[in-house]
Amino acid sequence: MPELPEVEVVRAGLAPAVVGARVSAVDVLDERALTRHPLGAGDFVGRLEGRSFTAASRRGKFLWLALEGDADAMVAHLGMSGQMLLREPDAAAERHERIRLHIEHPQHGRLAVVFADQRTFGSLALDELVGTPDAAPGGLGTLLPLVPTQVAHIARDALDPAFDESGFIASVRRRASAIKRILLDQTLVSGIGNIYADESLWAARIHPETEGRALSARALRGLLVEVRLVLDKALAEGGTSFDAQYVNVNGQAGYFAHSLNAYGREGQLCPRCGGPIRRAAFMNRSSHYCPRCQRKR
Repeated sequence: MPELPEVEVVRAGLAPAVVGARVSAVDVLDERALTRHPLGAGDFVGRLEGRSFTAASRRGKFLWLALEGDADAMVAHLGMSGQMLLREPDAAAERHERIRLHIEHPQHGRLAVVFADQRTFGSLALDELVGTPDAAPGGLGTLLPLVPTQVAHIARDALDPAFDESGFIASVRRRASAIKRILLDQTLVSGIGNIYADESLWAARIHPETEGRALSARALRGLLVEVRLVLDKALAEGGTSFDAQYVNVNGQAGYFAHSLNAYGREGQLCPRCGGPIRRAAFMNRSSHYCPRCQRKR
């Protein structure tokens, strides 16, 4: 599933093309791509056509394009395999294309924004914007203290200037859950999935099954430092792509997969200590760690 870096790469690619652009037409080719918009295709098209986007924002793994008037936004969740692609206005249909927005930008002219999704777990939706409880901007890419209702339960991510580091640490130290499970809890800290949890814990030398309450405040501050470093590096390298599903708006894959130290490296040597990387079952997925330098507390 796309995590924070992959979604941020998409948001940053969309922003110059869509902010200030007017939606001239909308083609809904598959209503399964509107599962988060319960009022259906007719309502989605009718409320979107003729309106302009004012911002491209993200919180965690959610991105949204605010609409003029600041009352609502088009929310995109990429699910397992969703893609947001920029194409020429008359470009041929993409494989697994579900929705196409025809837009007109005052500088860039006519463009198409294509939502493609092989597994159909992703969705677009129009959603109301509501105020943030802390009165800080809703997410990266906006200065307004507004967030879609579908995103309001999602915590801020560790790269957000308004992220409450002290509150996060205090919450973790009250929990008996494994630290990896805590990192994946999007209501506590958002945007971290399996890949970046494994990489951050490896960098911080913390075993993924260590209980949150067993970690000191100092250790957790160190973990957050590593989380930010891992996310920043992944962003610089365009995210992690193991196949053609995770791409930027131009269809190009990221290359952070070549920088992984733990995730997906079962049986290979730890780059730090030379011990073998181990894989263990975890929440219907896998954890990858070095048992030699990530000792369980």
